[in-house]
Amino acid sequence: MNKFAFSRELRLLTPEDYKHVFQQAHSAGSPHFTILARNNDLEHPRLGLAVPKKQIKTAVGRNRFKRLVRERFRLKQHDLPAKDFVVIAKKSASEMSNADLCKLLDKLWHRLSRPSRG
Repeated sequence: MNKFAFSRELRLLTPEDYKHVFQQAHSAGSPHFTILARNNDLEHPRLGLAVPKKQIKTAVGRNRFKRLVRERFRLKQHDLPAKDFVVIAKKSASEMSNADLCKLLDKLWHRLSRPSRG
């Protein structure tokens, strides 16, 4: 049975991890957020979040966005390839409903998971 935890090993933890993704990433974007992805040498995907105060003003809004992204990742982790993903929020992300945000995340992760994306 698959475990659906969001343990430490599923997170990008250091600035070097983020830098590695930003250097040569494939991206999939929308007006609300962008997801960058880059292959990793591990057996599982990892998630990083970039939610600037400048984009989502309130702490409540930033925390809600991060919570929803982490939850979708936790549920989808077994369908995702072994890549590092960084989700970068944009201003309009705070105005999306939870259902719309989840639907869009799934669509972009699917786009980045295709083998042709390297």
